Amino acid sequence: MNLLKGAEMIAIDSGKIAAMVAQMRSAVATVHAPGSQVIEGQAKGGVDFGQVFKAQMDQVNGLHQNAQKLGERFSLGDDSVNLSDVMIASQKSSIAMQTTIQARNKLVTAYHDIMNMQV
Repeated sequence: MNLLKGAEMIAIDSGKIAAMVAQMRSAVATVHAPGSQVIEGQAKGGVDFGQVFKAQMDQVNGLHQNAQKLGERFSLGDDSVNLSDVMIASQKSSIAMQTTIQARNKLVTAYHDIMNMQV
């Protein structure tokens, strides 16, 4: 698929779009999984982007808080916490944050591309 932007053609890779759709479906499946925090009363078959986004942000926040607590416990000399556990939790938190930032950047770019389309 190609879009006309100004005088130049912009190629859209359908493989990348399919990959992003697969990631979004995976996120939705995570939200709808047993034990997840989904607001009751949602229409069957419908997905609320706000709920999915909030659930993902809550998950990222939880990873960050867990890493922070483990780091504090290790710093205070808690023998039940290993340095490797602290580092793994920190890396999980960092990767989750980087993924969230990249997803935000892609959404903003897609929004700008749609808003700049000529109808």
